Amino acid sequence: MDPLDILGSKSRLKILRMLSREDMYVSELMEKVKMDGKTCKHHLECLENVGLISSRFEGRRKYYSLDKEVYLHISPSPNRRYELQFSKDRDDYSKGPYSSG
Repeated sequence: MDPLDILGSKSRLKILRMLSREDMYVSELMEKVKMDGKTCKHHLECLENVGLISSRFEGRRKYYSLDKEVYLHISPSPNRRYELQFSKDRDDYSKGPYSSG
């Protein structure tokens, strides 16, 4: 899935915002972002498939964690630059696959 498609969803952005604050399990996320279970799980699966988040089990609960930073840089003339990158470390931004100049 294209990075812009991932971040183009308001629901996914809400989930990412919540996970940027703390790790959460599905029921917590559903309540915080006001989503039903099936929809929330779909968005979590999309985010996990592109490597932005990861999951782990603690007992019977499945917790989700934000794994990567998201960097969006858009600039006008004369530089005309568009970059959208998912990175584990800030130093990785220069190597991101989703940049264009």
